[in-house]
Amino acid sequence: MADGSPPPGGDPVGPAPAVRPFLVTAGRVAPTAAGRPVPVETQVVATTAGLAALDGLSFEQRDIIAACRVPQSIAELAARLRLHLNVVRVLAEDLRAAGQLTVHVPDSGATHDASVLRRVIDGLRAIPDSRGVLRDTD
Repeated sequence: MADGSPPPGGDPVGPAPAVRPFLVTAGRVAPTAAGRPVPVETQVVATTAGLAALDGLSFEQRDIIAACRVPQSIAELAARLRLHLNVVRVLAEDLRAAGQLTVHVPDSGATHDASVLRRVIDGLRAIPDSRGVLRDTD
């Protein structure tokens, strides 16, 4: 209640909702300057400029740069940081444009291995929703 007491019924108010993705990205969506979204298998790695600028970045950007000390995919970052996939795509593009992240987009003509796609899907399903519930269905 307004005075700090729990609401009637004895159940305390639950945890605050997670920050909405559109707030983190200022309403921007995932397509790059070329007009296409960054593929989930795109490998990203922090640059020395990015590592040097850690203290001046937003929370999510700092987490992305810190996690990218070693190359990893956009999907891995989303799973590891528990951020929405499109949020990571937008922030990675921002960091790339600022010279703080190197982005290695895979060759679009390459044959895709179904096992890689299965691992990406499994990794994305391992990300709990805002209530902490995992998706366990296909």
